Amino acid sequence: MSETTTTNTEAAAYTAKGTPRDRVALPSDLFDGTLNMPVMHLAVKAYMANQRQGTHSTKTRGLVVGGNQKPWKQKGTGRARQGSIRAPNWPGGGTVFGPMPRNYTQGITRQAKALARKSAFNARAGEGSLHVIDAFQYDAPKTSTLLQLLARLDIAHKKVLILTDGVKQNVFLSGRNLPLVHVMPYSDASTYHLLWSDTVLVESAALGAALAPVAEKAVAKVKVVKKKARVKADGERSRPKEEKKAAAKEAAKKAAPKAAAKKSAPKAAPKAAAKKAAPKAAAKAAPKAVKKSAPKKKEK
Repeated sequence: MSETTTTNTEAAAYTAKGTPRDRVALPSDLFDGTLNMPVMHLAVKAYMANQRQGTHSTKTRGLVVGGNQKPWKQKGTGRARQGSIRAPNWPGGGTVFGPMPRNYTQGITRQAKALARKSAFNARAGEGSLHVIDAFQYDAPKTSTLLQLLARLDIAHKKVLILTDGVKQNVFLSGRNLPLVHVMPYSDASTYHLLWSDTVLVESAALGAALAPVAEKAVAKVKVVKKKARVKADGERSRPKEEKKAAAKEAAKKAAPKAAAKKSAPKAAPKAAAKKAAPKAAAKAAPKAVKKSAPKKKEK
C-alpha cells in the first residue's frame, strides 16, 4: 500500500564545520512524499537475510567418528538393545535435525528496492532528520573534525549516516572510529542504512545541486558532553555503569549517618550500664563483708 503525503521538500543546510546556511530545496523526483511501509519492510528483511553466511553445521550419527561396533550383544544382557554408541541417545552421539549449511539469500526486484529507498528518504526528510552539507573537503583523516561537526548539530549522541558524493577515503577514516557514525557513498545507501540512522547528512553534490563552499573563519571548539545515564526502562535487564555508580554513591551517603550512630552507640551504652550496675554490685558485696567480720557464737 503506497501513501503519498505532503512533506517538507526543503532541508537545513550546513557547512562542513557546522555553520548554518540557507535552507535548500530537495529534488522533487526523489522527495515526493511517497511512503510505502510494506515495501520498506520487505527490503529490510531481505537485506538482513542476505547478511547471514549460512555456514552453521552439525553432525548426524553418520558423520560422527566411531561407533561402528555394536556395544553389546542383542539379547541376554538385560539391557536395552543398542546398535552404536554414536546414536543420538548417547552422549557424544549425532544430532537429529540440527542446522546444516544453507543459503539464506532473498531476492527483491529493482523497482521494489528503489521504491523502498525512496520511501526511507522521504521518511527522514518528513521528520526533519535529513541535513545537507555543502562539501566535505578533508585534506587528511581527522576524527575530531567530524566529531565537532556532529556536536555543533547536536547529534553527537545519535546514530548518524553520512552520505558522500562518491568515495571519500578521508571522511570514511574520520568516522570509522565513531561507533554511532556510518560513512558511505550516496549510491551505496540502502533502505536498511537509512532506517537504522536517526539523522542523515548528505553532501550537496550527491543530490545533484552542489553548494558553493562558504569561506568561514576559525570556529571555537564545542565541548562534547558525555551521554548522561538513561533512566531504567520497564523490563530492562541491566542499568548503565554510570547509573549504578551514582546509585551506589547515594546509598553510601544515606548509610553514613546510620553507621556513625551505630559506632557511637555501643561506646556510650557500656558506660551507662556500668554506672547503673555499680550500686548493685556494692550492695551485694557489703553483706558478705559483714558476715565475714562478725564473731562466731559459742555453743553452750
